Amino acid sequence: MFRLDGKIALVTGASQGIGEAIAKRLAAQGATVVCAARTLRKLQEVADAIASAGGTSDVVVADMADAASVKAAVATVVERHGALHILVNNAGITRDKLLIQMKEEDWDMVLDTDLKGAWAAIQAATKPMMKQRWGRIINIASVVGQMGNPGQANYVAAKAGLIGLTKSVARELASRNITANAVTPGYIETAMTAGLSEDVKAEFTKQIPLGRMGTGEDIAAAALFLASEEAGYITGQTLSVNGGMLMV
Repeated sequence: MFRLDGKIALVTGASQGIGEAIAKRLAAQGATVVCAARTLRKLQEVADAIASAGGTSDVVVADMADAASVKAAVATVVERHGALHILVNNAGITRDKLLIQMKEEDWDMVLDTDLKGAWAAIQAATKPMMKQRWGRIINIASVVGQMGNPGQANYVAAKAGLIGLTKSVARELASRNITANAVTPGYIETAMTAGLSEDVKAEFTKQIPLGRMGTGEDIAAAALFLASEEAGYITGQTLSVNGGMLMV
């Protein structure tokens, strides 16, 4: 169940955290996973870990804030592997500040990376997916894109936009057997949250009915399902993986 043998997957932001977990999970289920991010050294560490576990992987450097770089990365994947079946748009950054203090460059950098970068990757991936009449597009959004969050107007706007983009793409590409879905993680244990105090983590946990923060593996499991043949009749949906902190 949920096997991905013969599938080529591109995972952006794969050098750490959620992206790394997704890349490893897809590879464990038989996909050839191309790991993309800005830092080659970190990418290679992930690729080596996948290989050590018996999986197949590749790396490609991409700056998600640069549409030309994103499109070149997708083209490289198709050139090297002859296809692209699964695209996971996971890469994202934050530049948190209250709206009244937020600089225009903080707004632009987050929107360019988290939303425009995903758009560029989808646009580039569409042609090979349409040609092969099979594709899975999975956009990693965020629970804050559904509920808002003070100090994150730029990030929230980008993630809410990503959910809307997902729905439009799903409608445009459904006739070619290409699905597009979003995953909205809640509070997840990552390198970014590792530096938070125990008191702050406890406050987060109080908001979660399941009583714990999520893990990268929780998100990876959702991405795997949406990438599989078994999820072929699911498109345009937002899968919330947040421990119950937001129920919609």
